[in-house]
Amino acid sequence: MRPFARGLTAAARVVKMRRPVTQHAGERPRSLEPSWANWRMTLNLNDIAHYIVDVPDFPKPGVVFKDITPLLASPGAFGATVDLLAARIEASGAAEILAIESRGFIFGSAVATRLSLPLHLVRKPGKLPRDTVGFDYALEYGTDRVEIHSGTLRPGTRYSIIDDVIATGGTAAATANLVRQQGALLAGCCVVIELGFLNGRALLDDCPVDSLINYE
Repeated sequence: MRPFARGLTAAARVVKMRRPVTQHAGERPRSLEPSWANWRMTLNLNDIAHYIVDVPDFPKPGVVFKDITPLLASPGAFGATVDLLAARIEASGAAEILAIESRGFIFGSAVATRLSLPLHLVRKPGKLPRDTVGFDYALEYGTDRVEIHSGTLRPGTRYSIIDDVIATGGTAAATANLVRQQGALLAGCCVVIELGFLNGRALLDDCPVDSLINYE
């Protein structure tokens, strides 16, 4: 195991958050690190969870949005998050990483760099410049589609899907089905946040889902 993954055993567990932090307009998240001198590995998942704030009624009334921008703004918290994601993806035996548009690109690029693994982008239609293959999936009203460059997914190669959040699971499941369609293998789906009360992981069938923080 690479050096970054050492000492993660105690912290690398799912945190089940029942009382999430709420962020209101104009408020700054509570700082958990007085300076960068606090090495990021001293932060555990409970600490990291404090950088994810609830924004009520966004993007529409009745929805509570999980805002990760304070997490990204903290080098220590973001670095610790990347370390934990990387350790889990390394343990899955993935040979390459698929990052889902668009916040998945942030975590996917950092993890791919940490593990020295190839990174591929999974995007909505019309966003990739070369020939693509795709998979259509149903929405509540209508359909959507995920695409990847043709020839990216190679039969027999193990891919790990990465994103910031899994909610209803539609996009992650479509990405998993795209991998299967091309004859490739699924190492798993790894996310920072899981909205467990929506049970999105059920759509992924035999694809293991690994989340750092689970809101039940």
